[in-house]
Amino acid sequence: MTRDEATQLVQSYLTAQGAPLSPGLNQKGLGGVVVGEAQLYFEHSTDTGELKCSALIYRFRDAPRPGVLDGFRDEQKAGTDTGGGTVDFESESKSLFLSRTYTTRPIDLVFASELSKLMAASLVWGDTVFERVASKVIPTPSR
Repeated sequence: MTRDEATQLVQSYLTAQGAPLSPGLNQKGLGGVVVGEAQLYFEHSTDTGELKCSALIYRFRDAPRPGVLDGFRDEQKAGTDTGGGTVDFESESKSLFLSRTYTTRPIDLVFASELSKLMAASLVWGDTVFERVASKVIPTPSR
């Protein structure tokens, strides 16, 4: 997918979400939007032509504790609904996402539907799944 195609796709999506006129992606191929409680980020790679769409699960203050990321990956392997995405940790921003990558431009309606599922799943992962993983990985203090 070219940068122009990715930009047009993101612009079309943002317009449909009621966002004010947006460039879609900036000069570096990045963009983002908040839809309800969900945060969605876009990143286009000119090298691969891929458009990565990432719905935020959780932003860590520090590096995650050992086992936390594995706990989320285990949830994905166990079949917990990811909304069509995969668990994705970005160490630079210390953020955990459900991400979905597009190599060709999907139909706008399909794209919007898939992003809705991705964002809905990210909210569940940021709440219920996060609590479940934390309870397994972070020891409960002794009384």
